[in-house]
Amino acid sequence: MADEEKKTEEKAPIIVKKIKKGGHGHHGGAWKIAYADFVTAMMAFFLLMWLLNSVTQETLEGVADYFSPASISESNSGAGGVLGGKSIIVPGAKVSPMDVQSQGAADDGSGQSEDDLDSLMEQMEEEMFNQAESELRMEIENNPEFKGLEENLIIDRTEEGLRIQIVDKNGRDMFRSGGSEPSQVMRKLLSTISKVISKLPNQISVTGHTDASPLNARGGKYTNWELSSERANASRFELINSGLDRKKVNKIIGKAAKDPLLKDDPSSSVNRRISIILLKDAALRAESSPLPPSLRKKNKY
Repeated sequence: MADEEKKTEEKAPIIVKKIKKGGHGHHGGAWKIAYADFVTAMMAFFLLMWLLNSVTQETLEGVADYFSPASISESNSGAGGVLGGKSIIVPGAKVSPMDVQSQGAADDGSGQSEDDLDSLMEQMEEEMFNQAESELRMEIENNPEFKGLEENLIIDRTEEGLRIQIVDKNGRDMFRSGGSEPSQVMRKLLSTISKVISKLPNQISVTGHTDASPLNARGGKYTNWELSSERANASRFELINSGLDRKKVNKIIGKAAKDPLLKDDPSSSVNRRISIILLKDAALRAESSPLPPSLRKKNKY
């Protein structure tokens, strides 16, 4: 009996468990967006601390009055958002930096004036534009569906604000030839753009452009003017359908072939594009001002 137990023990297999410790998997590009948000927030924080330390008490009170809910009209019209508002001459408009200065935050000899508030607003707006541009470029770069579309997206600055242009290039047409129906990739691009710009308070303009090639459609009654306008409106619809507040759309423009991207080659496919501009608050106020351009330049708005 003892011999049998001994044989059983000798035949029992020895099982050794080894635990393999693997490395961390690929985390994708999400951390880059989070890191960019963190860096931008830190920059904005230090900028705010510097500005708070450099301006006078009167100016600080003026800024506080500007953001006070009591100074905001119940009207739904105007630019909307923190930096928005109606014309400064319209009753019920949000208090503008110029209004704040005229109500007691004027220059007291220390070198501070209404220009300080204007500069503060412009810097805040520029930070938001930089953040939106970085986020949009990262979304395009990290999305496999947009591979090869980097050259179809042009982001730059104009006097009006941050401009995002989607152009026909490298054989990729953003709309059906001769029509206003967006392609699948165009719908996805507009959806991505909508999610990014929806985070900002700025209003937008949407402009459609065509090349100089004439259209032979609908008996000659349908021209590049109608085509560019319909494409701009179709882009507006896609932006709103993807989450953009319809109240943020300031204007829709069809310019046909009057503003080619390549002026030396007006028939180039690159001239067919949609231009989306995040409008500066100052540009909106200047547009709504009744002053002529000569006086507008002297008085800012």
